[in-house]
Amino acid sequence: MVATATLTTVAGRETAILRAIRALPRGKLASYGEIARRAGLPGRARLVGSTLRKVADQRVPWHRVTAAQGRIAFAAGSAPFHEQVRRLQREGWDVKNGRVVVSRGSVDEMDRLLWVPKG
Repeated sequence: MVATATLTTVAGRETAILRAIRALPRGKLASYGEIARRAGLPGRARLVGSTLRKVADQRVPWHRVTAAQGRIAFAAGSAPFHEQVRRLQREGWDVKNGRVVVSRGSVDEMDRLLWVPKG
C-alpha cells in the first residue's frame, strides 16, 4: 500500500497505480478495481484506466489488467483489443469473446488466479 501523502497529487496517484501494475506477476490477472485498491485508491478503477491510457512504456504489463470478470475493456476488433489478446495468449491465457477464459468460467478458479499479493 502507498503512503497517503503521495496520493494527493495526480503524479503521486499515477505512480502508485503504475507501481501496483508493475508488481503484477506473469500468469496473474487483476481488475482495474483491484489495482486501484492495491495502489491505495479504493473505488478509483476509472483512474487506473485513464492512467493506463497515458502509458508509453511497453514494459508495464498493462495487458494483465482487465475489467471485471476478466473482460477486455477495449472495443472489440480495435488494435488495442487485439494487442491485449495477443499478449495474454502469449502468456498462456485463452481469450474468447473478449474475456479471459478460466476453467469453464468458474468464479472460484478466477478468484484463485487473480493476483493477491502476500501481506
